Amino acid sequence: MSFNKQMKAVAFLMVLFATLTANAQDYILAGKVINSKQEPLVGATVAVKQLQKGTSTDFEGTFKLNLIKGKHTIEVSYLGYKTLTQEVDITSNQSITLNLVSDANVLDEVLVSAVRVKADAPVTHSNLSKKEIAKRNLGQDIPILMNYLPSVVTTSDAGAGVGYTGIRVRGSDATRVNVTINGIPYNDSESQGTFWVNMPDFSSSTQSIQLQRGVGTSTNGAGAFGASLNVLTDADSDEAFGEIATSFGSFNTQKYTAKAGTGKLNDHVKFTGRISRITSDGYVDRASSNLKSYFLQGSYVDDNTLIKGLVFGGHEITYQSWNGVDAATLKNDRTFNSAGALWGANGVTGYYDNEVDNYKQDHAQLHWNQKYSDNLSSNIALHYTFGRGFYEQYKQGADFADYNLTPITIGTETINTTDLVRRKWLRNDFYGVTYNLNYKNDNLDLLFGGAWNQYKGDHFGEVIWARYASTSEIRSKYYDNYGNKEDFNLFVKATYKINNQLSLFADLQNRNVSYEANGVQPNLVDDTFNFFNPKAGLNYKFNDNNSVYFSYARAQREPNRTDYENGNPKPEKLNDFELGWRLNTDNIKVNTNVYYMAYQDQLALTGEIDNVGSFIRANIGESYRLGLEVDASIKITDYLQVTPNFTISQNKNVDFKETDGTIVTKLGDTNISYSPNFIAGNAINVQPTENLNIALLSKYVGSQFMSNNELAASKLDSYFVNDLNVNYTIETKSIFKSIVLSGLINNIFNEEYSSNGYMWGTTPYYFPQAGTNFLLGATLKF
Repeated sequence: MSFNKQMKAVAFLMVLFATLTANAQDYILAGKVINSKQEPLVGATVAVKQLQKGTSTDFEGTFKLNLIKGKHTIEVSYLGYKTLTQEVDITSNQSITLNLVSDANVLDEVLVSAVRVKADAPVTHSNLSKKEIAKRNLGQDIPILMNYLPSVVTTSDAGAGVGYTGIRVRGSDATRVNVTINGIPYNDSESQGTFWVNMPDFSSSTQSIQLQRGVGTSTNGAGAFGASLNVLTDADSDEAFGEIATSFGSFNTQKYTAKAGTGKLNDHVKFTGRISRITSDGYVDRASSNLKSYFLQGSYVDDNTLIKGLVFGGHEITYQSWNGVDAATLKNDRTFNSAGALWGANGVTGYYDNEVDNYKQDHAQLHWNQKYSDNLSSNIALHYTFGRGFYEQYKQGADFADYNLTPITIGTETINTTDLVRRKWLRNDFYGVTYNLNYKNDNLDLLFGGAWNQYKGDHFGEVIWARYASTSEIRSKYYDNYGNKEDFNLFVKATYKINNQLSLFADLQNRNVSYEANGVQPNLVDDTFNFFNPKAGLNYKFNDNNSVYFSYARAQREPNRTDYENGNPKPEKLNDFELGWRLNTDNIKVNTNVYYMAYQDQLALTGEIDNVGSFIRANIGESYRLGLEVDASIKITDYLQVTPNFTISQNKNVDFKETDGTIVTKLGDTNISYSPNFIAGNAINVQPTENLNIALLSKYVGSQFMSNNELAASKLDSYFVNDLNVNYTIETKSIFKSIVLSGLINNIFNEEYSSNGYMWGTTPYYFPQAGTNFLLGATLKF
């Protein structure tokens, strides 16, 4: 080939390459997402669905996307705002501003602003969206759905996530996790615990969940000592809709849910409702659940006013499974349940068929949100909760004296014991008001708020059958106790933006608690507490992608009823220090946090339980928790994302002392009970198409002691479990808009483990969790 021909060929190839390169060139679409006040929205999702490509905004509300030449549809979403869809024609590098409009149906800005924090606040937190909840919402309870969040450990009495479930955060049990629903306290006033079993399938009416670890920001109800958890219920839809969901799985687990909404009826009024039923035999023998619930809400909205009323509740009947299994039985019969057992000379001869917990709980909330100007808004909410129910138990050889019965004589024999069936009743009313006033300008966000709540509870017992009834009367009460509690708090919170880099946060709360109760002792409780809890923090942005924060928080809280029944408890105090770094880029997000929680008179779990399965606590003097938490979201490709997290911690009693009533033994620094030093979680999400999502979820929990004296027998072994979750959406043109198929295989490697336990003297008892099990479900939307 001649030189000229070679040059022409080279020139042709260069032109062809340049043409192809030009046609396939990526351009940069840069943008900023703001609200109507021109404020940047941090963490907004920006997606190009046709390309299965997306990112989220940084601390300045900005984003960048590499896009090929042509027309693309951009979808921008952010919690509390209407999703924006906009078409862009990419012919060169360009920049756009996307303005999101607040969705009046989502109450974040006013309804939960008093108890929630924003993405850049100096408070350690995690958010769980409705979309994330829906993927695994197949009948298991809310704590189980939160299992993969940082520093979280969950457990299930029945072993399969249905029925009684529990959560611990940073080693702190559920009595220290403050829970609010739309800003309304949910913790039981006397036990301070949360019983999600009373509201089965509440996740189907949940818009989002925020978990603040540590003391967090001031909230309503019991003080947060390990975490605070705020649930925001569903928003009313502008469009009429219907939804039917069902699932089934191992241990005869079944879930049925029906939801519907009217949409806007006259540009102002909307209604939404749900009914659900969940049944399960449980992994543990006879640990059955029969759960029913409902949810109904209506709202009125105009330009400046939102009034929202809700009623919701549930009825649970669960066979008791709080006894645990001793080590020897665990090896041979993991599912053994001694509750209801009828013992004879040669062992168990049968089981009482109604050894159940039967409880109903109904809630009513009325919220009024008012916007007075672009700067000033308020929220006031009234609430009422009515609970009633009982434990039923068969007792063999019960002493007459324990039930106010007198001995009887038959012939020459004096009888002072009997087999009987008892019911231990709880009936309570909880009502009150929460309120806040919010002022905002370009640099200042100021919130005044508070709450007044009243609890009145009746505790009484009945013998409904006895082999020898003595002189008892029908429905006579062998004990009749009460508990009355009044809780009043005021707080003021302020976030002040000094400049584009530095913002300051301050939070002052005063909480007054008056508590009276009787029990075995005529004056079990007669205490008044006044707690002042200051908090402060700062957030500093180095650049668009990096920021650091530091916060200090003081918390104090009163003992619960069980604490008084088992001693003379002191209120506990906590100083919480948090230092964190946040990285936010297009493909990588990392939250790193170091915490130091210094306690005085912490009411720590002793490892023992009482006769109705409640864990017993005791003051332990000085103690602390020191830890490092890291969680991340890493986008490896457009189809593959991993979200790992881990916590490394030391949890110590300082100079712990143990006594048998006579001799005091000094044990030095010991580990705090139920506080593993290492917790890790991970989710590997694969989304090969827009309609298909596959996730491998992994959780590791290190070993932990079930006592504070580090007794070798009280050590609960570490465990590592993996779940597989698959979701597939079928878009249809029939009467259904879509059909969502979901599958969940729990514990795919059949790990034999116990996530919880207790000590009976020096003997450990365990709560075994299920091996490999599954749930399959379908949701039809129309």
